[in-house]
Amino acid sequence: MNDIPENSAPRYRLGQSETWLSPIGLGTWQFSQGRGMVGKFWPRLEPALMMSIVEEALRHGINWFDTAEVYGKGKSEEALAEALEELGAPPERALIATKWWPVMRSASHLTRTIDERLRRLHGRPITLYQIHQPYSRSSIAKQMEAMARLIDAGHIQHAGVSNFSAAQMAEAHRVLKSHGHALASNQVRYHLLDRRIEENGLLAKAEELGISIIAYSPLAQGILTGKFHEPGTRVSGMRRMDPHFRPPALQASEPLIAALKELAGRYQVTPGQVALNWIITAPGDRIFAIPGATRVSQAAQNGGAMGWRLSAGDREALSDVSREVLKRSR
Repeated sequence: MNDIPENSAPRYRLGQSETWLSPIGLGTWQFSQGRGMVGKFWPRLEPALMMSIVEEALRHGINWFDTAEVYGKGKSEEALAEALEELGAPPERALIATKWWPVMRSASHLTRTIDERLRRLHGRPITLYQIHQPYSRSSIAKQMEAMARLIDAGHIQHAGVSNFSAAQMAEAHRVLKSHGHALASNQVRYHLLDRRIEENGLLAKAEELGISIIAYSPLAQGILTGKFHEPGTRVSGMRRMDPHFRPPALQASEPLIAALKELAGRYQVTPGQVALNWIITAPGDRIFAIPGATRVSQAAQNGGAMGWRLSAGDREALSDVSREVLKRSR
């Protein structure tokens, strides 16, 4: 870790806390090792490759990693912890966010299984613990009461949610506040081809309550890199089920890809870096993005989306192109 620079990227405040994260984190769904229902989306990665990906992320100023219980049934958590241990990365320079899978479970399961999460992470601290979906057998109030107990016991530092609506997020925040804590974040799908949180009140409510947004799938599964608009590029795997990858949708998004490429040339970056920078330069510096990486070069490109900013005019112009593409696709 001695050759990896400290504080080489900007830092954003997580919710109302005193924890500061790089605006880009590394998503590690791809570390699932092909295990479990959702882990089969990705091929099995070799430990040396995963370590190199994590190392490259750290080298480019990324200081936190997002994983989940459901990613490979804990294999992603283990692989991340092993990579960080092998690199000798101290916990304060490699913060971890993980998620509890609530489907067919009650809030009591949150407290009963926290030791399992910590074991999978080899005892590394959990900076942010998130409810992965709003589908528990227990009420939001019961889940947040359990989260408050985990914070009070020192098992986790902050509580967050994922895929919660504006109303569900507000309820979670209200209950946590009654226990002396604040909801830190809501992890949701957000990118230039999916801006529903701007229309359904979620983004506005998060801003009102001081809750951070963590944007997952920020590159729309790779569409916003432009590679799927290149002649001869095949769409395979689960991407074939995503409507964004169907030929009519790819054709409709061509003006957006052209705009990304034009800005990439002007800023001397890649189209994907422009798409990520559009997210993390939203007013207020409260939106994070967690792209994944299956190659070291992708981790480097993710990190390269930080440390510079689209001008306000360029960001708004890109937003306008995005809006027009979305309007035509409805």
